Amino acid sequence: MVALQTSIQHRAIFSAATYQIDATKAARELAMQLDDEDIGFVLFFCSAAYDLDALGREMKQAFSHCEVMGCTTAGELMPSGYAKSSISALGFSRRDFKVSGQRVSLDGFDLQSAQLCVSDLMDACQQDLKAPINTNTFVLTLIDGLSPNEERFLVTLDTALGRLPHFGGSAGDDVNLANTHVYSEGAFHSESAIVVMFNTHCPFEVFTTHHIQSLDSKLVVTDADCTARRVHEFNAEPAAEVYAREAGISLEDLRPEIYALHPLAVLIGDQYYVRSIQKVNEDLSLDFYCAVDDGIVVTAMRPGDLFADMETKLSAIQERIGEPELTLACDCFLRRLEIEQKLMRDKAKMMFRRFNFVGFNTYGEQLNGIHMNQTLTGVMIGKPPTQPLEMPVIVDRKAG
Repeated sequence: MVALQTSIQHRAIFSAATYQIDATKAARELAMQLDDEDIGFVLFFCSAAYDLDALGREMKQAFSHCEVMGCTTAGELMPSGYAKSSISALGFSRRDFKVSGQRVSLDGFDLQSAQLCVSDLMDACQQDLKAPINTNTFVLTLIDGLSPNEERFLVTLDTALGRLPHFGGSAGDDVNLANTHVYSEGAFHSESAIVVMFNTHCPFEVFTTHHIQSLDSKLVVTDADCTARRVHEFNAEPAAEVYAREAGISLEDLRPEIYALHPLAVLIGDQYYVRSIQKVNEDLSLDFYCAVDDGIVVTAMRPGDLFADMETKLSAIQERIGEPELTLACDCFLRRLEIEQKLMRDKAKMMFRRFNFVGFNTYGEQLNGIHMNQTLTGVMIGKPPTQPLEMPVIVDRKAG
């Protein structure tokens, strides 16, 4: 009689997707794909084309057994590539993750609010801790992407989080630039943010990467409205005129595809952080997705090799943590525009499949309190630890 033992590796994260535009059908399809009793938290990213009131109710009903959070997007990311008018979703295993989330108002979010939020999330994680908080925890933030309070929120939260790594993305609305939402407690909300704490024994690494290179041409913001994220003048001239001249195009040709190929960035320390243009106004001012203010200097930039940069960054992380269970990605929608303009969707699809991407196209990305644009920011999560499994006893009848 021989007792055999082996080890198996279970799934720590389940993924799902639907192209059903009807809210009821979409929620049910996701629930069928995420039909596993081990799932304790669901995270989803959806097109703004849905009836959000209906989708909010249906998602709450479909996943009544666990907490559900998410946001609207400027496009969805799946292992099969870029998607639109769809929902991508993730289910996190209870045995591998303790996940705690909270929605907060961006209006009036101060240090006391941040400290209370972080304390509540840590207390919740302590109830079913998977590994030490300080070394095995990361935080995701999803924010109303059109709120002027994003930067203040991020800096304040970063102070309260201390050394815990955190990243995130700004919610989109299919590039309509009208209304962006986060989802919590059965409903979609504006002027809000979601803070989600993940404690896990799976290996992981939070990262950011971009392919933008400096052209060394400097523009000084000489007139700005920081509250509206609006620049009226560069170098004491109308902002749109200066930008168009710098890009070598006419004013009439300014559009998002141009902004993707001719970005501007601020230098903080020895790193450039892109400040992407949102739109041109009738008075020739420019609205941005990130904070701008009088006196800052922006540098004209150009795109480098997007995929070479991704390959270098993600392969290095994979070497450190092993084969990825998931790469949760916040990818600026301007990167998607660049990829589509250059007819490189198939190359993106191969990269997404290789590193198991799920996420969304954003109006901005966040890393440890810094708000930026035209980056790929996220977390790569490795496979869960193998666990011993005792197999059934096998009797060798021939041994007699």
